[in-house]
Amino acid sequence: MNQRTIAIASDHAGLQLKEALKKEIELLGFSVHDIGPHDTQSVDYPDYANMLCEWIKNNTPNLGVLICGSGIGMSIAANRHKGIRAALCQNGLMAKLSRQHNDANVLCMGERLIGIEVAKDCLKQFLATEFEGGRHQGRVTKLG
Repeated sequence: MNQRTIAIASDHAGLQLKEALKKEIELLGFSVHDIGPHDTQSVDYPDYANMLCEWIKNNTPNLGVLICGSGIGMSIAANRHKGIRAALCQNGLMAKLSRQHNDANVLCMGERLIGIEVAKDCLKQFLATEFEGGRHQGRVTKLG
């Protein structure tokens, strides 16, 4: 059984997908750390992206998942953090390559743009794929 914990957060526009993916994370054998929110009251996505990124930086080598309406805001907010490599993914191959080639540690998705089955596939590929290193390591190192 995998010992890693996956942190997950959203804004109000990503709450429904966040709740569905929490169950999927557990089915895949990981623990879940739900950063919030826990209801549909309007919130600011940067606040939740910042909390998740700080948690990841303090709990490495764990991974994270961020969800908002489009995924764009969360990915922008997350990538402002040193050591965070957030990838906005819309299909399983993007999620796999983000881990394999870019050592992404945060998966971002948009609830309004992605169906639940595609989101589950993104999550599964993201969590199942390890960073290849090798020729990719130098490029990732340049990201800081």
